[in-house]
Amino acid sequence: MTLLKWSKLIGAICMIGIILYASIGLGQSPQPSVRLTTNPPINQVQPLEAEATTVLGSGHYNPPVQLMLQAVDAQGQSLKDAKIHLQLFTPPKNPWFTTDFPIVEGTKLLDIEGNAPTGQLQVQQTLPIRGTYQLQVAVTPLVANAFQPIQQKLTLTLPENSLKFRYFGILVVILLAVGLLGGWVIGGRQAIQPGEIAPQQVRLLLSGLIIVAIAALLWVNISAELAESHHMSMPGMGEELPPSGKPAKLQSQGLYMQLSGDQSATVGQPARLQVSVSDPKTSQPVTDVVLKVTTTQLENNWVAFAYEGTPDSNGKLVWEQEFFDGAPHSVVVDVAPQANVTRQFQPFQVAENIPVEGVAPPMHVRLISLTYFTGIVVIGLLLGLWLRQRQTPRTGLTVPSLQLKIKN
Repeated sequence: MTLLKWSKLIGAICMIGIILYASIGLGQSPQPSVRLTTNPPINQVQPLEAEATTVLGSGHYNPPVQLMLQAVDAQGQSLKDAKIHLQLFTPPKNPWFTTDFPIVEGTKLLDIEGNAPTGQLQVQQTLPIRGTYQLQVAVTPLVANAFQPIQQKLTLTLPENSLKFRYFGILVVILLAVGLLGGWVIGGRQAIQPGEIAPQQVRLLLSGLIIVAIAALLWVNISAELAESHHMSMPGMGEELPPSGKPAKLQSQGLYMQLSGDQSATVGQPARLQVSVSDPKTSQPVTDVVLKVTTTQLENNWVAFAYEGTPDSNGKLVWEQEFFDGAPHSVVVDVAPQANVTRQFQPFQVAENIPVEGVAPPMHVRLISLTYFTGIVVIGLLLGLWLRQRQTPRTGLTVPSLQLKIKN
């Protein structure tokens, strides 16, 4: 009887072990996923500056980063005939350490869905700020039940320009030196003339600090107002935007293509755009073509976004993109025939110029840097006072002893 009980117990333990092993093995088995690669590698990419300068950059704007999404099955093979939906979000807000474009922090930078016959989706996107970007990717089959849909979150961390840390360190040293000198002067023993509340050198130093603080406040506010008035005076912000030189809709070679959507945009808010291709005779959608979208900032002629793909079953390509620079942008869409298809024609394009309204950073964001710099000066001031007070007792003891010897 005892032997039977022991055998049952051992059998139960073995069964539990087999179940646990199977569940662990199943949990660790490869699953369908989405792979992300960038060109160039993300550690070689720098965030876009408001204006390219030879001080912080190369003096010119670099091409956008190429983001390549590849959907693969459990064996690592590319999924065929897939549809990939990509949403790209900027790094979240940080109230204490803002970026060059605080308005676009924590916003949706791109939202696009495209057919991926080979399981691959490629976009070119300029990344405006440092930090960790989040990509939400959804992969679904074009043919029902061809494979299980995939939902995946990916991240992309963009480093800050290393030269900014160097220049920030130099500025901190200068501010500390100014504060240290001021503390040294204030901490010294100085004669106060009748009717004065402080020595002349102290009064001059404090007056200088007040003037510098007032000038800094004026500079912060005036520069922000000038930037806002600059954006408001751009074409399209109260004035007529120059035409793109190309139509927004065109009928050519048996095709009708139209670019439509939002006619204007605001920094920090996504704009919705779409292009449709159809047969003007039958009004049926055309899907056997290739669409190439290019969004260019017109002031400095740099590419903000680019994509090449095919329209959906309705002959449309729909996307949302955020214009993070308050300047006019040109959206150009080229259409070309696919290889090895019956329909062949000469490529043509439609275009639209979109005015983008700039948004000045909030006052509290503008004052953050001023507060930090003021704090650095105060630290230097306190350090100078402390060093002066440490030296003052020694000087006070030496001078009276010399005076007593002379009197004797």
